[in-house]
Amino acid sequence: MPPKGKGGKGGKGGGGGGGASGSGDTEKKEKAQKGGTAVKVRHILCEKHGKCMEAMEKLKSGVRFSEVATQYSEDKARQGGDLGWMTRGSMVGPFQEAAFALAVSTMDKPVYTDPPVKTKFGYHIIMVEGKK
Repeated sequence: MPPKGKGGKGGKGGGGGGGASGSGDTEKKEKAQKGGTAVKVRHILCEKHGKCMEAMEKLKSGVRFSEVATQYSEDKARQGGDLGWMTRGSMVGPFQEAAFALAVSTMDKPVYTDPPVKTKFGYHIIMVEGKK
């Protein structure tokens, strides 16, 4: 019997051994084991630590996450810092670890990384709006 793996037969409908193309039950089992395979994530990215800490102070004073992201974030996700759904393996290591470790929260009462997460892109304040 050939080993189950990526790229075999089956296409979209075949419930092979793979992640997102499997059935709903498979996704539920993976979620229980690994904490999900995708997160709906927002972030604030600053090249300089000082600017990132200013953004953190705004969040702590109760300013909505999307407003702080629009003011402070230095990347293309300036629409409130929304990166959309990101799958495991599509993010840089420290960012991914932090994103999957965070609890799901809302922009009005965000649960975010404190201290910010440092990657090759700069400093990220990350919040997660959903997991699947």
